[in-house]
Amino acid sequence: MSRTIMLIPIGSGVGVTSVSLGMVRAMERHGVVVNFFKPIAQPKSGDTGPERSTTIIRNATNILPPEPFTMQYAENLISSNQTSDLLEEVVARFKTGTSEADVVVVEGLVPTIKHPFANELNYQIAKAIGAEMVFVTHPSNDSSQQLKERIEIAVSAFGGHKNTRIIGCIINKVGAPLDDQDRTRPDLTEMFEMPSSKTNTNLEVLQMFGKSPLRILGCIPWNPSLVAPRARDLAEHLDAIIINKGDMDTRRLQSVTFCARSIPNMVEHFKPGSMLVTSGDRSDVIVSACLASMNGVKIGCLLLTGNYRPEPQVMRLCERAMETTGLPIMMISTNTWQTSVRLQSFNMEIPTDDAERIELVQDYVAGHVDKHWIETLTQGSTLPRKLSPPAFRYHLTELARAVNRRIVLPEGDEPRTVKAASLCVQRGIATPILLGNPDKIQLVAEQQGVKLTEGVVIIDPVTVREKYVAPMVELRKGKGLTEVVAREQLQDNVVLGTMMLAQDEVDGLVSGAVHTTANTIRPPLQLIKTAPGANLVSSIFFMLLPDQVLVYGDCAINPDPNAEQLADIAIQSADSAAAFGIEPKVAMISYSTGSSGSGSDVEKVREATKIAQERRPDLIIDGPLQYDAAIMENVAKSKAPDSPVAGKATVFIFPDLNTGNTTYKAVQRSAELISIGPMLQGMRKPVNDLSRGALVDDIVYTIALTAIQASQQQ
Repeated sequence: MSRTIMLIPIGSGVGVTSVSLGMVRAMERHGVVVNFFKPIAQPKSGDTGPERSTTIIRNATNILPPEPFTMQYAENLISSNQTSDLLEEVVARFKTGTSEADVVVVEGLVPTIKHPFANELNYQIAKAIGAEMVFVTHPSNDSSQQLKERIEIAVSAFGGHKNTRIIGCIINKVGAPLDDQDRTRPDLTEMFEMPSSKTNTNLEVLQMFGKSPLRILGCIPWNPSLVAPRARDLAEHLDAIIINKGDMDTRRLQSVTFCARSIPNMVEHFKPGSMLVTSGDRSDVIVSACLASMNGVKIGCLLLTGNYRPEPQVMRLCERAMETTGLPIMMISTNTWQTSVRLQSFNMEIPTDDAERIELVQDYVAGHVDKHWIETLTQGSTLPRKLSPPAFRYHLTELARAVNRRIVLPEGDEPRTVKAASLCVQRGIATPILLGNPDKIQLVAEQQGVKLTEGVVIIDPVTVREKYVAPMVELRKGKGLTEVVAREQLQDNVVLGTMMLAQDEVDGLVSGAVHTTANTIRPPLQLIKTAPGANLVSSIFFMLLPDQVLVYGDCAINPDPNAEQLADIAIQSADSAAAFGIEPKVAMISYSTGSSGSGSDVEKVREATKIAQERRPDLIIDGPLQYDAAIMENVAKSKAPDSPVAGKATVFIFPDLNTGNTTYKAVQRSAELISIGPMLQGMRKPVNDLSRGALVDDIVYTIALTAIQASQQQ
């Protein structure tokens, strides 16, 4: 039986859209079939596009929520005493648009001066659609007692404590900095910095867990990175002229500094994520900002005021910095004071096209919602569950947290790797060990705006290489390795990290952000060897489709496996899928389905299928199958109606590297989906390779995979 949860904001500025996004993500993580509904659109001043929450959900998930009614339409019916007609239409749209869901998250209206009827209408809608109500609030500057009283007043307006449909509250923005009007600070500028005592006073809200009149279903701390806009968002708000676009679409702004002082007194503000605002005729600031960028500091952007375009000779001097560092530079006509006023009116809400920020908000908020409550929402549901991408990523991080393994990262001074190491510690995924010069690693971290905590272990290779010479000679004595050659090979940090793994000083190794696949896997093949019973090393990719996760193997290691090897790859891949929560239904891919085709390539797949079935009768394996027959139910019905795999395959085994690698890249790029891998299978200890184009999150999840593999092998 499906359930409906309506989020009802208590007052304005509580961040109900962010909470809605997090609630949807929390459901997805647990494999819940979820939908979303915003009954009535409530555009804010300046909004000109479609309703924000509904559009963001559509863009960020595989959900297709029904359209909301416009505010004008709702107001016309309410003012004409036709509220009952409005409610009937809301119910009809709700039922037709969300009928296939386990849980529907409904976002209520925010009570404002323009919409004083919001609370009453929220209550009527909740009753009409049979929703359970969850209040959303923020502490403001209230003490825990004042917040308790505010929640009690809200409860009384919705039927009081006797109303069993009121099930709890979510407290958002705990610890947020506030302005003098008790509002969450609306701007980024340093002149609005609050004393630390004021920003921390509402942390008393944590005491609410003991005396809240309602069950607290989530307590979400303030996180400034959730409100960091892109440089392009500020440019659009200010109608700026772009002098150098650079990384304007991706650079995040976390602070604003007005450069009114001399350079020596401003240098400390030249830091990652800072928007530097200066008059366009301050050539000293422009050159200094470009120099800082050339030194690796990712300044958010440079904003030139007064309609002063930099002199041509200054532009020539800074040309290389603008071409190579991605520093966005923009110009506006207003003076510094007028600019500061305009910045205060900047809308800090999430743009509907900012996928990175939406993802960050969803994951962060979901991580602070009571997961035990989420699990209760679908008890008894008969709807089938798929391991969606959010559920898979959550499953990975939870498994990795539980085992807490040590993972060595040979590319220790590579910027993405440094960021990933920091994130792994923050999320408790693993203990990352960075190999590299400590001073260089710390410099890279500072340039990226990353703070490396004690949980990130840094090892200087120069200080430890010598102790691995003798063990390495012992491991390779059958190949005639000498101390001189071993010492030379250990100059390669991948070899050094592999020796640490061989000596059981770490649990796994992740490399490949700057090394080739061959550079990453050759040392482990020589020093770690294959696992007992494994005849070869193969690989899989986890393909994160919009509504489920598929496994592709082998797309990275074996160029042209024979039938025996292909059977091994199928069995390894099926076991890996099961180990990560994916029910393995293995499709042996070919250009022919069943007995419809012939040729050596098809015969190899047919023979491999037979071998794998005989070796592992417990697995569901079928082939040869064409890709469309393996994945599409309607095609499967005509091409392979009796197949236990066709139309519902979760593991796809390709006949050779050419087919597998081409298919994985074509699907990944054409569908713009995330793939995690390659994850190596068959090694005695886990070693995993990265794509050289890997993003920070790709590295984080590969580290998580490696930690889980290490736990399973031990």
